[in-house]
Amino acid sequence: MFGYIFLQVSNAAGEGAEALAESAQQDGIVTRFFDIAIKGGWIMIPIIALSLVAVFIFFDRYFAIKKAGKVDKTLLDRVKTYITEGKVDAALALTRSQETPTARMIEKGISRIGRPMSDVNSAIETIGNLEISKLEKGLPVLASVAGGAPMIGFLGTVIGMIQAFYDMANAGNNIDVTLLSSGIYQAMVTTVAGLTVGIIAYFAYNILVANVEKVIFKMEAATSEFLDLLNEPAK
Repeated sequence: MFGYIFLQVSNAAGEGAEALAESAQQDGIVTRFFDIAIKGGWIMIPIIALSLVAVFIFFDRYFAIKKAGKVDKTLLDRVKTYITEGKVDAALALTRSQETPTARMIEKGISRIGRPMSDVNSAIETIGNLEISKLEKGLPVLASVAGGAPMIGFLGTVIGMIQAFYDMANAGNNIDVTLLSSGIYQAMVTTVAGLTVGIIAYFAYNILVANVEKVIFKMEAATSEFLDLLNEPAK
């Protein structure tokens, strides 16, 4: 009996694959995608929603991080010139004109000139932590999508197989391949969809993390150079 059921399930999966191949030849890509997605059942709704969230977060953070990483290489030289000439207000105006995390950190340091170096360093570090937090906004959600989408897909797989075996149990000895196709279709489609969204979100997350680390390195290098700059006039 179990051998017969396994054979029926295998045949159903084979016919499902053939149906997909025929659909690929007859229909367009968009139509084929929606047809396959519908076969996945209601479980495809959260998977598609997670994919849209992942795409939005990736592009939003990617361009924001890219913008934050653009640092004027002449900024510190110009700030040094203003400070050595006693033009602190000009140095502040220069940093405020540039919308980057590095410029805002240096701005905070300039505003603390005259205070102990520990206070200057603490103020810069506080602003740096806030800027990093802004850059990493949305990354935990993207990481959750990378881990959650495959799990939802596997949930759809289990639901689909339960439906297939439930239909078999109700059919008794009159098992028909078409009776199993719905549950098997759902099991296959949700698994592929969940894994696809999860894999893409995983790589997107790591790309963003790597870019954030590059920006952090630039911020640390610039602030270290700025602190050294403040010590020069005292020599």
